Amino acid sequence: MERMIIFCMLFFCSSMAQTAAPYKIAKYKQLLKTINLLETVVKDKDVELLHTPENPADGCLFTAVTCFQKGILKLQPENSQVNSTFMQTVKVLTRFTVINPRKCESSCESYEKKPPREFLESWAKLIKKVIR
Repeated sequence: MERMIIFCMLFFCSSMAQTAAPYKIAKYKQLLKTINLLETVVKDKDVELLHTPENPADGCLFTAVTCFQKGILKLQPENSQVNSTFMQTVKVLTRFTVINPRKCESSCESYEKKPPREFLESWAKLIKKVIR
């Protein structure tokens, strides 16, 4: 009887571990779609340049995501017709969280400033890197 309970617990735990990874990948893919949607409606001319993390070290993922989230709040919609879509998309991206595994030496200000579309493209590259 004890063996059966242990077997069931191991089976349950292993099945949960296998389903957790596809959920995260699906979440990241949805974020990637959201970023791509935002790229099409963001104003790219006469705007503030944003600190853009490119190729952050593995331990700096949390810092890079934080920089992207601070930068999104500075983005502007291309025109007033896309404002509601734009605001909803920004809200989705600011809710994205990453667990901070370790301290990072770099800060947002240490990254080069780039225009909004390049900023979003860099974020998309980071999400693709995380998916792999």
